[in-house]
Parts: sequence; C-alpha cells; structure tokens
Amino acid sequence: MLHYADPAASNALEALFSLDDSLAGILRTTREPMVGQMRLTWWHEALSGLDTDEPPAEPVLQALARHVVGRGVTGARLAGLVEGWEELLEPGHLADDAITRHAALRGGSLFELAGTLVGAAPSDPLRAAGEGWAMADLARHLSDRLAAERVAAQAAAPLALATRLRWSRPARPLGALAHLARMNLDVPLDRPLPAGAPGRVARLAWHRLTGR
Repeated sequence: MLHYADPAASNALEALFSLDDSLAGILRTTREPMVGQMRLTWWHEALSGLDTDEPPAEPVLQALARHVVGRGVTGARLAGLVEGWEELLEPGHLADDAITRHAALRGGSLFELAGTLVGAAPSDPLRAAGEGWAMADLARHLSDRLAAERVAAQAAAPLALATRLRWSRPARPLGALAHLARMNLDVPLDRPLPAGAPGRVARLAWHRLTGR
C-alpha cells in the first residue's frame, strides 16, 4: 500500500496503520477483558491528548503527532478508532451487529481518515472498503471456525461494492487494500495467503494504473 501512495502521504499512512496494528495487538495479547479495556482506555486518552499535549514516549503516538495530526485529522478522531476494538471486548462480541459496529468503527473510520490524508475524492467508496477490509482481516484471526466463516461472508458485500467502482488516483492505495481483501476471501481460512502470487500482483498493478 505504501508503494502505491504519494511519497508526501506515505509516512502519514504508515503511522495511521501502525496505530491500527497496535490496537489489534492489545486484543491479540490480552486474555482478561478488564485488562484489555484498561489498555484501550490509555490509548484513547493518549490519542485525544495529541490535540493539545506533547505525545508520550510511544513511537506510534509520536509518529501520529508528527505526520497525521493537523493534516485534516485530529487526535479526537484518532481516539474514535479505539471504540471499534472495544466492541470485541464486550459479551457477545461475535454477534452480527457487534461485528458490523466493529467494522464501521475500525475499518470504515480508518479508511476515511486515510482518505483525508491522501486527498481522496468524494466518489471513493472509503467506508465500504474499510468495513469489508476490517471484516476480512478479523475472519483470519478468529479461532472459532464457524464464526470466522460467518464474518468472512459478511465482508463480501462491502468489498464487492468497493472493488466495482473506479478509485481516484490519490486513493488507490486504499483501493488496493480493498482488492487484496476481496482476493483473500477466495482463499480458504485454513490455508496461508499467497503473498506475491503473480495473479494477485497483476491485479493490483492493473488497479494502480486504472483505478479499477
């Protein structure tokens, strides 16, 4: 994705998606919901504080303060991404409505913020792409096979929409993620993703050239 981006936006995108990875890491490494909530609360407060305070000595927060905040993105908007991960700490977090909220608050909001950073066009299907991408990613990280298959099925419709439309040139890094997520849905959940497969590389190259 970063290779697709304009060099002026690549540092900002890297910082933004590093934040998403850091928040995902809390869910991956925390067994107790209360502990996970405490850690997410810390991130929420730290992100909100980027609008007025110097960032804590945390590389991701410092990168966000340097490259993201002030480019049409506020710390308060970044803090909103935490809510998507809080959905997965709640009882019944794998219910369809909880997955929908997670996808909207994590993926939809993340892609909208990224769209602001790259200068996306109003016609770019940012929310559909982000929501589908988030659900496709979540499906790959669930140990419950039936739940994973259900979440992957939910991802199909928004990704079909996002990959059917033409993306503006600045937003094609995000369109590439949508295409990649859609291709990942075709790979059985018990098989590794074929990174670097010629067909996938060719499809992404075509998207980079045409926006489709």
